[in-house]
Amino acid sequence: MKTPENANEKFAEFIAKKKFVSENHYPGIADEKMRPIFTKKINQVASDFKTVAESDKPTDKKYQEKIGIGLSRFAEIYMELDTEDRERVCSYFEELMDIVELESSNGQLNEFMYGFDPNKLIKKNE
Repeated sequence: MKTPENANEKFAEFIAKKKFVSENHYPGIADEKMRPIFTKKINQVASDFKTVAESDKPTDKKYQEKIGIGLSRFAEIYMELDTEDRERVCSYFEELMDIVELESSNGQLNEFMYGFDPNKLIKKNE
């Protein structure tokens, strides 16, 4: 897996932007006092991705490990996340995946969002 040329610039832009604000269909964070906590957690994921991107051999597996670690940082506050906030967390992960052209979280985002990976259910039922 090759890291795109402008990845560092895109990571910097991602980290710098204000997160969990009202945009498109997202109404903004449900509990305003949680914004800095959520922002810090998602920016840690960006830093983790940047570390992998700058490593000698970035792989899908290494990025997927960082996704798992990043999602686990939300575990203690999971119950405070409403559906929109969970969706927003997932969309931030997807933005980071796009920066490094990572195709799949290996079901981790579905697991986080819904408590299961619907792709596994589909395979089971075929």
